[in-house]
Amino acid sequence: MQLNKIPTTIVTGFLGSGKTTLLSNVLKQAAGKRIAVIVNEFGELDIDSEILRSCPLDCPEGEEGQESSQRSDDGFYELANGCICCTVEEEFLPVMEQLVARRGDIDHILIETSGLALPKPLVQAFNWPGIKEYCTVDAVITVVDGPAVAAGRFAHDENQVQAQRQADESLDHDPSLQELLDDQLSAADLVVVSKNDLLDEGERARVQSVITHAVPNTVKTVYIENGEAALDMLLGIDAATESRIDEVHNHHDHHHAHGAHHDHAHDHFDSFVITLGEVSSDLLQETLTQLIEEHNIFRVKGFAAVHGKPMRQVFQAVGTRLDRYFDRLWLPEEVRQTQLVFIGKGISKEQIENILHDALSA
Repeated sequence: MQLNKIPTTIVTGFLGSGKTTLLSNVLKQAAGKRIAVIVNEFGELDIDSEILRSCPLDCPEGEEGQESSQRSDDGFYELANGCICCTVEEEFLPVMEQLVARRGDIDHILIETSGLALPKPLVQAFNWPGIKEYCTVDAVITVVDGPAVAAGRFAHDENQVQAQRQADESLDHDPSLQELLDDQLSAADLVVVSKNDLLDEGERARVQSVITHAVPNTVKTVYIENGEAALDMLLGIDAATESRIDEVHNHHDHHHAHGAHHDHAHDHFDSFVITLGEVSSDLLQETLTQLIEEHNIFRVKGFAAVHGKPMRQVFQAVGTRLDRYFDRLWLPEEVRQTQLVFIGKGISKEQIENILHDALSA
């Protein structure tokens, strides 16, 4: 580790690749470490930051003289106004300056980028005066959706990535998914392939071929399930990525070098939050599955207050896959309610709200 510099891990990858699950597992293992988390993701309701904030029941308490692994809200910084790599000066640097001012209280910084972010401009910001002296990039970790890459789709739901791209007015790059994946891999110090349990031997070979084409053989690739990876595999890499980032050439550099001007077609995409009371978990899952099948919904993400259960339940749908799990107890001061953010195209909040109310009150 570089002396007196705060190590920073940047986690990049498409929406739905498993970045939040990976970071959540890092935080579960990081008892006693004081970690600041910067979240930059798409959605009206910042569910990602809420998932990362929550400490699971089995988080070990800190040893005597150490802080508990439960983190206060002021360790989390949410960048909601555009893709982080395109708003480095306006959004990211001010937050980093705040963290530098608090450096005596911080052991590590974790950054979860948006699914469209290019790591290079973000890493380059660590060479800025005022940041360079105090922070270093421990590693860029690129999370790859194994089954999607094996199928040649690159993202689990390409429509969802396109929705994110067109909804972000700050975005100044518009590569293909192949180019974007190449650019995210080009800066990687570690590649994490998620959903390994869904890959057979042939599919794993196809994924490895894509990765090998994009990264040097010195960059390790690990295959994981459920976001579970040992802490010492992810942190403490000490790559000092900022010292080599200018040597990384990507598609975005090429486009700009040739004077390409990126016009963005800002088609209308719908994003809204629906709030409900306590629900039946099975009935909510069944209704959401039906809604996703019958409507042009790219993503559903949120929390449910389940009848008779003391714990909050997380619901996450990417494409046609819907996952649910309990993450923590409801706090005494919290209102037990269900909140879901829907992202799609040509979807009506009123219509979906009515369907949910009718199904859940039946």
